[in-house]
Amino acid sequence: MKELFDIAIVGGGMVGATVACALGGSPLKMAVVEQSPPLPFAPDQPHDLRVSALSIASKNILESVGAWQGITDKRLCPFRRMRVWETAGDTEFCSDDIHYPELGYIVENRVTQLSLLEKMREFDHIEWICPTQIKQVSYRPGNRVELELDNGRVLATRLLVAADGGQSKVRQAVGLGVTSWDYQQHALVIYIETAYGQQDITWQRFLPSGPQAFLPLPGHHGSLVWYHSPDEIKRLQELPFEALKQELTEAFPDCLGPVEKILGVSSFPLRRQHAQGYIKHGVALVGDAAHTINPLAGQGVNIGLLDAAALAEVILEAQNQGQDIADSRILQRYENMRRLENLKMMTLMDVFYQVFSNDILPVKLIRNLGLGLAGHLHPVKNRVMRNAMGLEGNLPKLARGVPIL
Repeated sequence: MKELFDIAIVGGGMVGATVACALGGSPLKMAVVEQSPPLPFAPDQPHDLRVSALSIASKNILESVGAWQGITDKRLCPFRRMRVWETAGDTEFCSDDIHYPELGYIVENRVTQLSLLEKMREFDHIEWICPTQIKQVSYRPGNRVELELDNGRVLATRLLVAADGGQSKVRQAVGLGVTSWDYQQHALVIYIETAYGQQDITWQRFLPSGPQAFLPLPGHHGSLVWYHSPDEIKRLQELPFEALKQELTEAFPDCLGPVEKILGVSSFPLRRQHAQGYIKHGVALVGDAAHTINPLAGQGVNIGLLDAAALAEVILEAQNQGQDIADSRILQRYENMRRLENLKMMTLMDVFYQVFSNDILPVKLIRNLGLGLAGHLHPVKNRVMRNAMGLEGNLPKLARGVPIL
């Protein structure tokens, strides 16, 4: 028997769960399909390796859908300052300069996901189907999209939302292609215990071999990101923790302070990918299913949450006006809101990456001059901060804290 839904969301991570919560006040019958549930949270657990720097726009979205309180009840680390430097160029940004209490928040991905799932379960018309996997997607434009699950259930939905990551099975099944390339670099993520107490600064230093970054975590903890060639990252990841700690002491700047312990490591390749279209009749892509971006400025999750907010806004507007939420002309409004904005951010990160990842003397002089000037030109500096906080551009209502119901 086919089970009928208005919307099926494949992927119950941060972005997919945000779509569901944003639509929670509507009468739309929804299913959220997820392969594996997140582990429960306990305050005494070690921090996860997967963390995100959530922008103010992302906080506004999560607050609007009712999930922010769940995050603050668990744990997060606000940051007020952001420092960027290399050799002679240096600048530091501070939220006080634009009259905000924080620039953003470092939050474990699992904490954000769990808080969204807690909110989602408050809605009787949203069914959480987990654990399960998609066996087959049957797509014919003009008909309901059918999902065959490995537990034997078959879902027939008016609108299918793909929130299933960079290797999206939904995107592939419906024939939406991608443009992609590798950056020929990997990133090593290192979870550390530091001698310093909880910090309010995130920083990034640029070297010819790649950036080094620090993200503060609650208490005496932090997350380091070390960008380098794939071979060097492999070598570093295979070192015993004591030997890796010595490498950190030698390679990272003094402002890191003493590293007391290394508590975990992980790595991933840097890759850019952009879907050639975000929508088809009855299908919409959000988050990494639509785009993966260089993690240089930590904007991947933030633009995914903006996708979720924009798609929910378009769906609710269409639903309230009695329009077909599966119609490609309706869904095109979502693509128009997000595709160009995402492309701008992806291109900006690429330019930033290329400019700071070479050692050509004229380029070095220009970028050092640029960093130095940015620290003294307050309108430019404030604009950079507002962009990093997700407060510029064509923003969905939820990102501005405006209700959509």
